[in-house]
Amino acid sequence: MSSLNIAQSIAFSGLSATQVQISVASANISNADTKGYTDKTANQISNVTAGVGTGVTVTGISSAVDKLLLKSLVGATSDLGAANTANNYLTQLEQLYGSTSSASSSSTGTSLANSLAAFQTALTSLASTPNNASLQSNAIAALDAVTTQLQNTSSGIQKLRANADKDIASSVTDINSDLQQISDLNAQIKQETAAGQSTADLEDQRNSAVQDLAAMMNVSYFTASNGDLQVYTSSGQALVDSTAHPLSYTPASSVTASTAYTPGSSSSGFSGITVNGVDITSQITSGNVGALITLRDQTLPNAQSQLDELAQQLASSVNAVSNQGTAVPPPTSLTGATTVSSTTPLSATGTVRLAVVDQNGNLVSYQDINLASYTNVGDLVDAINHGTSGVTASINANGRLMLTASGSGNGVSINEMTSSVGSGQGFSDYFGLNDLITGTNASSIAVRSDILSGAAGLPTATLDSSSSPSVGNSVLSSGSVTVLNALQGTLTGSTNFAMAGGLGATTASFSDYAASIVANVASKATQASATYAAKQTAQSTYASSLSSQSGVNIDEETANLSTLQNKYTAASELIQVINSMFSSLITALQSTG
Repeated sequence: MSSLNIAQSIAFSGLSATQVQISVASANISNADTKGYTDKTANQISNVTAGVGTGVTVTGISSAVDKLLLKSLVGATSDLGAANTANNYLTQLEQLYGSTSSASSSSTGTSLANSLAAFQTALTSLASTPNNASLQSNAIAALDAVTTQLQNTSSGIQKLRANADKDIASSVTDINSDLQQISDLNAQIKQETAAGQSTADLEDQRNSAVQDLAAMMNVSYFTASNGDLQVYTSSGQALVDSTAHPLSYTPASSVTASTAYTPGSSSSGFSGITVNGVDITSQITSGNVGALITLRDQTLPNAQSQLDELAQQLASSVNAVSNQGTAVPPPTSLTGATTVSSTTPLSATGTVRLAVVDQNGNLVSYQDINLASYTNVGDLVDAINHGTSGVTASINANGRLMLTASGSGNGVSINEMTSSVGSGQGFSDYFGLNDLITGTNASSIAVRSDILSGAAGLPTATLDSSSSPSVGNSVLSSGSVTVLNALQGTLTGSTNFAMAGGLGATTASFSDYAASIVANVASKATQASATYAAKQTAQSTYASSLSSQSGVNIDEETANLSTLQNKYTAASELIQVINSMFSSLITALQSTG
């Protein structure tokens, strides 16, 4: 009887263990496509009593995950998150700049270089017939297309920066969710361990949360002796230890080219990403957020700097030429673009000619002013008011020099002659009295509003510079191509461009410099695409290796399940045999009694 009891106990233990193994195998097959799920094994040991086997016991359910391989996958996931984000944003940035060619061989591309070339073509046509109003309008429209494209591209860059800032805020929310999930799983794992329950599925969920976290920011982690998975930044700031430490971030309300992140600064701009009051922005160097920070604070501002350098040089060069000319008929008044006051020092030499001219271009009055005689702008204003008949000079409420002609139908014209003011600019150029372009950077550059609207003409004529012009004679060369040729020479000739946004200092034409900006962005986009492909391959390789090592192999599990079913059947039959033997023994005992 004792032997049969032992045999029955052994059979039942085998049946029970097989049931658990079948359950585990079934769960493996069912979760084969579940993200982060790893192959589970029911661990069993032999029971031995007095040196004799007395069955088996399932000691737990576990999965074999290579910890080093998992760490490699987590690192590759961070790299892939950064590469994916950089690729997406740089593709959008490249699209902002337009194409250098068109699908149609008969049409031009849409890049800044193409727009500048179109302006040059319009000037060439105008030079053949300077008085043609339609050709003047075409030239103005072509220049407006250039400045508008600079504005739109600049606006697009700042929108990308604003989007990156919003994406950082959104990612911080997701990061905090992952940190809390890891902390909650730590607590559950400790609870299940204390109760003697399997924690394998909970550990899978925790590993998946770590990978999700790593996709957004680079982290380091390890499992403490109490079973907690502790997570830190690259410099050791705790994100999860005995509890979760959420990140804090406030996105900017608006983003312009001047909006910047300054570590430790409380001034307006981009805020820092903090944990328990500690700024960890500089510690996030990879993952989605790491790439967003780099894009927002480096890549996109560099692109803006390149555009600003182009815009500043274009405005400066074009205005230097347009201030050599005058419109026909001349405007009643000229308002400068430079901010001055009556006490602004005037460092100037040479002579400038101011003239009052009627609508037909005939001289009414003029004055040649020796600029070396005046030490400040106020003295110059007084000299003009006392020495030039028919011209009133003043400084308006905005701090701009104004020259106004008196007399119905009269206007003001300037010839810069030998004047040199400040750093060597001509008189009109220094004060910006005949500027064709307004604005100081890519976001503000524009064609002067009165010229764009048609209220004023292009300053393409020149005021007579002969020694003694006679009142009543024509002094405006409206048919001259001097200014137009100078504009073309400025655009196609060599201009010195300073180092900007990663582009080295260079001497080039405006079209060539614009083309180099477009090429620079295209190169970055191509490099980002290649990096993304490489990081995707690396991450996929690690993921495949981990899956091969700890993932579910359905064929193996199906074969294993079949074997387990046979074992279960055998154990069941053994129990039936033992039960039959028990019945026979009881019958025999009853008959002898």
